[in-house]
Amino acid sequence: MRAVRIGEKGIEVVEIEAPRGEGVRVRVRAAGICGTDLHLISGPMQPTVTLGHEIAGVTDDGTPVAVEPLSPCLDCPPCRSGQYNLCETGPMIIHGVVREGGMADEMLVPERALVPLAHGLDPSNASLVEPLAVAQHGLRLAGQHAGQRVLVVGAGPIGLLAAFAARVGGAEVDVAARHDHQREVAERLGCGEPAGSYDLVVEAAGTESATTAAVEACRPGGTVALVASYWDGRLNFPAFAMCLKEIRIVPASLYCAHGAMRDIDVAAGLLARHPEVSELLITHRFPLDAAPEAFETAGQRATGAIKVVLEP
Repeated sequence: MRAVRIGEKGIEVVEIEAPRGEGVRVRVRAAGICGTDLHLISGPMQPTVTLGHEIAGVTDDGTPVAVEPLSPCLDCPPCRSGQYNLCETGPMIIHGVVREGGMADEMLVPERALVPLAHGLDPSNASLVEPLAVAQHGLRLAGQHAGQRVLVVGAGPIGLLAAFAARVGGAEVDVAARHDHQREVAERLGCGEPAGSYDLVVEAAGTESATTAAVEACRPGGTVALVASYWDGRLNFPAFAMCLKEIRIVPASLYCAHGAMRDIDVAAGLLARHPEVSELLITHRFPLDAAPEAFETAGQRATGAIKVVLEP
């Protein structure tokens, strides 16, 4: 079968054996390209596995599903509490980074990783379930609720999905975007331009300047949620302003369960009820064989790309 991996010349589509062993087979219909995937290409430790953690497809019996791309141990204290995103085995749990991912014709996943899709959510659009779960998890940890003023700093897919979820959650939402096409999508999601101070600021850009802007925009006693990935490893916070205003900083990683409900199930439900979001955010679709071109497009935001999806 075909799979997307990092080779000597960058992104390559290679032939590998179909997966065998335990798990449920998912025949992939869509795999989104994430900022993490773009970082891995040029990072110091490039994965040797098939890429792709934003995945949707159908099982052998025809059931449409998204995939929660985590295989935690389920035995350590965080896993037993439902916080399997904090599994003590660390990044080893993540498909598409350390374990085999979904930029391929098919993949095997644990049955617990399946996310059934509601009627009306086509698998071709459901690779957005995973990044929406990231946004949903961050908003939940930050205590987002109706009536708040919310600012999202950064208008990539995670930022725009956080803005969408906060709007559905009853908040008044503004978005700080770098590019005109991102501002247009934010406006179509019902969001405004930044002005004044905010109860909750979602930092979705992953830069020091964005974190500073988030603290500056947050009202005294407010909350800043960090949902981005910080690849430089360190941040210099504007500590004086942060302490003077007693801002609560809430870091968030991936997604997990809250009681009987998983963040990713909430995300799948939201996307099913609002199919227009997929049409707004998925700007480019490529066949799997065109993966190198797809990655090049995804890495150039000035081209108008927001979410680029591979379709095996």
